[in-house]
Amino acid sequence: MASLPVPQICSKKQNSCFCHPQPGCLCMVWSTQPENGRGRRIPGLFWLSWEPQSHLTYRPKDTQPQARYWEVRGQKKQNLLTIPPGFKKGMDFAPKDRPTPAPGLLSLSYLLEPLDLGGGDEDENEAVGQPGGSRRDAVSASPCSTPLARASSLEDLVLKEASTAVSAPEAPEPPPQEQWAIPVDATSPVGDFYRLIPQPAFQWAFEPDVFQKQAILHLERHDSVFVAAHTSAGKTVVAEYAIALAQKHMTRTIYTSPIKALSNQKFRDFRNTFGDVGLLTGDVQLHPEASCLIMTTEILRSMLYSGSDVIRDLEWVIFDEVHYINDAERGVVWEEVLIMLPDHVSIILLSATVPNALEFADWIGRLKRRQIYVISTVTRPVPLEHYLFTGNRELFLLLDSRGAFHTKGYYAAVEAKKERMSKHAQTFGAKQPTHQGGPAQVRTGRVLYLPELNLCPFSFLLQDRGLPVVVFTFSRGRCDEQASGLTSLDLTTSSEKSEIHLFLQRCLARLRGSDRQLPQVLHMSELLNRGLGVHHSGILPILKEIVEMLFSRGLVKVLFATETFAMGVNMPARTVVFDSMRKHDGSTFRDLLPGEYVQMAGRAGRRGLDPTGTVILLCKGRVPEMADLHRMMMGKPSQLQSQFRLTYTMILNLLRVDALRVEDMMKRSFSEFPSRKDSKAHEQALAELTKRLGSLEEPDMTGQLVDLPEYYGWGEELTETQHMIQRRIMESVNGLKSLSAGRVVVVKNQEHRNALGVILQVSSNSTSRVFTTLVLCDKPLSQDPQNRGPATPEVPYPDDLVGFKLFLPEGPCDHTVVKLQPGDMAAITTKVLRVNGEKILEDFSKRQQPKFKKDPPLAAVTTAVQELLRLAQAHPAGPPTLDPVNDLQLKDVSVVEGGLRARKLEELIRGAQCVHSPRFPAQYLKLRERMQIQKEMERLRFLLSDQSLLLLPEYHQRVEVLRTLGYVDEAGTVKLAGRVACAMSSHELLLTELMFDNALSTLRPEEIAALLSGLVCQSPGDDGNGYLLNLGIERVRAVAKRIGEVQVACGLNQTVEEFVGELNFGLVEVVYEWARGMPFSELAGLSGTPEGLVVRCIQRLAEMCRSLRGAARLVGEPVLGAKMETAATLLRRDIVFAASLYTQ
Repeated sequence: MASLPVPQICSKKQNSCFCHPQPGCLCMVWSTQPENGRGRRIPGLFWLSWEPQSHLTYRPKDTQPQARYWEVRGQKKQNLLTIPPGFKKGMDFAPKDRPTPAPGLLSLSYLLEPLDLGGGDEDENEAVGQPGGSRRDAVSASPCSTPLARASSLEDLVLKEASTAVSAPEAPEPPPQEQWAIPVDATSPVGDFYRLIPQPAFQWAFEPDVFQKQAILHLERHDSVFVAAHTSAGKTVVAEYAIALAQKHMTRTIYTSPIKALSNQKFRDFRNTFGDVGLLTGDVQLHPEASCLIMTTEILRSMLYSGSDVIRDLEWVIFDEVHYINDAERGVVWEEVLIMLPDHVSIILLSATVPNALEFADWIGRLKRRQIYVISTVTRPVPLEHYLFTGNRELFLLLDSRGAFHTKGYYAAVEAKKERMSKHAQTFGAKQPTHQGGPAQVRTGRVLYLPELNLCPFSFLLQDRGLPVVVFTFSRGRCDEQASGLTSLDLTTSSEKSEIHLFLQRCLARLRGSDRQLPQVLHMSELLNRGLGVHHSGILPILKEIVEMLFSRGLVKVLFATETFAMGVNMPARTVVFDSMRKHDGSTFRDLLPGEYVQMAGRAGRRGLDPTGTVILLCKGRVPEMADLHRMMMGKPSQLQSQFRLTYTMILNLLRVDALRVEDMMKRSFSEFPSRKDSKAHEQALAELTKRLGSLEEPDMTGQLVDLPEYYGWGEELTETQHMIQRRIMESVNGLKSLSAGRVVVVKNQEHRNALGVILQVSSNSTSRVFTTLVLCDKPLSQDPQNRGPATPEVPYPDDLVGFKLFLPEGPCDHTVVKLQPGDMAAITTKVLRVNGEKILEDFSKRQQPKFKKDPPLAAVTTAVQELLRLAQAHPAGPPTLDPVNDLQLKDVSVVEGGLRARKLEELIRGAQCVHSPRFPAQYLKLRERMQIQKEMERLRFLLSDQSLLLLPEYHQRVEVLRTLGYVDEAGTVKLAGRVACAMSSHELLLTELMFDNALSTLRPEEIAALLSGLVCQSPGDDGNGYLLNLGIERVRAVAKRIGEVQVACGLNQTVEEFVGELNFGLVEVVYEWARGMPFSELAGLSGTPEGLVVRCIQRLAEMCRSLRGAARLVGEPVLGAKMETAATLLRRDIVFAASLYTQ
């Protein structure tokens, strides 16, 4: 070893993160641990890499202004520190042989000795000994110097800079326009893939697709990627390669998913592939030391807030199902995690096809100051064919595998449906009306059945080898009804029945005897035995996993599922059937969105087994409208939209640390991205305007010009006030009613300045009303915008500002017809003319044609023009206008006060003295230029400041709530109550107030659990269980009401009733009896809530009890802590907490 590098002590105070040090650095990393409400920084020291034949130079990193870097490039070592700050011993840089360290002493040379740094000493000394030679030359001459050579040294394993220096060209500097999202052509073949990566980190039994190869190439360069592809296209291949690459580099990967069930499934798959895989969810921790950790996004957020050591060794974070960021409830978690991730972590985003992938990637790129490579493909590995099913064997092709829409198939389906409905009406009587898109039901005698869900579709699919099939039904009840209705359908062979029976016995053996006899378990077992399955949130978790596993084995032939089944591991079917194209989204029934339809339809088609996938839409009642079908099947999927919102937990956590302010979190959110992406341009414009302002000549405002600034300000304020009043008029009902055909108005826009016009026709477009108006003018308007007159005079005198000073033609009067927006009308006059709008428009349109251009206008046109000209001559200052208060009955305070202020400003403008000075025009222009520049500078400063943040007012309101309740002090320091609230997973204010009010300590553990169920229950039911619990319920509601009142007093929009209404005590009795030890089989009689929802409620409740246990210990409440421990233990038993089959 020629020399050792000087250690680098990084001063950046962030949670366990690299600061992009250069080769040859010893980096101190600070890990923030919670202490005293602010966080305690614990230094950790580790060696990264080194480079021989070098001297040390200091270079600050632009993107990390707090960090300092030393680069190793030559042999000079003048004026170097030998003892770094914080160390007792230094380092000797003189060349010498490495001695064997004395026993018991820790030596850097001893630590480095066993490491393979890319070659033997012989090769290294040879490179060092070359006169004038360099390490770079030696590397470039190596046969392994391909752009993506296999990593073979510690430098390659940890640092991107070192990796690219050896095996890949350096990443180009960002272009001047800061293009952070780089689109990659996913159709361009990668012919030299195996030359660039001769020894890939992972290999598959199949040849990766082009888009997968493109992504792998960028992963080898340690780039961040956004991969958008259809369901089942193979996005998991990218995740697998990143995991393998991290294991090769001896670093860590985190895979995050939006739901715990998906995390469990991925844990099973990745563990079978890679072995060293761990799982972290709310209630399970398996192998947390593994190199690949599977977790939900909420767990990763908690790790980032707490400064977990896992983040230090992290190389990749994989975000699966990124389109889940659109979820209104949990989408904010994704944004928090993306914002807080350290810059050294590379990001892999896997998503369904979205139209704004580049925009989203641009946001992340600007956030992390690194380029994100966007790889999108719309190609499906198995093309889909979409059909309409009208009954019996009647299938009509609607959308073929090439994406062509077949109108003939649609009309044929309409005719077939009419004929079938006619036959049904003749045989069974009139069909009952459908309700909200539900199935039309036919009554025959005393039997009620569903005509379109008999055996016809499935027997047809069976004959046509269309199984397995997934039937998407948007109601838990209809899923169960449809599966139960197929009593005579048996799709499994005797050997398959035996396999299903043995699998069920093995899976259910872990349950207690009474749980194995649950009605849902017995019913599902019977369905599975015949090859049928049901999958929705009301099914017990262990049964859902059994259904998933049997379906993946091909033993479930027909699966009735809600749309949650579409989000998960690759479980394709031959056919997908839609029970309806309408769903209830929580507030109303609506058609499926294109993205929802594509996500579910993408489950059709098994790669390598089916040439095409089949998608069938059942037509119940009438056939849907063609436009609706076209929009659903071929429309653009929903864009990724920010769901960022402020929460008390976020605010309190950020107030406890120094690294990130709440304002910074808001500023970096995706919701602020459209206004913040031009920040650099705003800064440059502000600098240019500042320089330009300094070069301007000061206006001379002496003598009569002493009131020139006031005159300018009065004119600007008057114009703004008039615009405000006119805007209110146009927004009012009476104002719009007055703008009917024949009304004379004053037109003021870019082409016309205070010209009279008469409305000929009123129409509406998608955004506002359009008024087709005949307007006076001098001559035919030029189409060149440069030849149009200014909207305001160059130097406005009082007559120009006060009143209208109507336009009067200088020569022969002419006219034109224009389409006006409400903002183009400066005033609505009291005059109404009798006009024939249709004739005038027809004549004007005719005279626009070249051969009729010289024809004289009709008498109706001439009469209207003469009337307008007469009015303009009779009222040069403008005809009488409708008064907004007296005539239009506008009682808005702003309108009334604006009218009074306008009249006052008009008096001030008329009395100004500066307009009488001969120097007024020149000095006014100088002042206006200066004031306009200053106004633009103020606008840019506002856009760059925190004051422009959309959520800043709400942030101040929430901080005021925390201050009022005693969670933070006046200086913003988090107090004890705030620290307790940070420990809560949800309902942080309510739980903290209940603790500090001593509302829980006097209750028994089962009573506490029953009351807290009201905070996590999502199913309605009867409140309370006896006098004691009713008393506790009322106390909880009283505390919630007090918090709601504080929120309202601090200005938040949520009403007290809405806040208290979030509580739901429907499962109080169920939870109370469960905590007392009642078997799950006996709980069914206490509530009509589906078993799966009961299990979910109890699981979430157990997590809440653990949070309260930790909070109680934090405040020194051992009694409450013990009760919460007992409550969690009482809840965690039997089928409710049966271990996931994916983790066994």
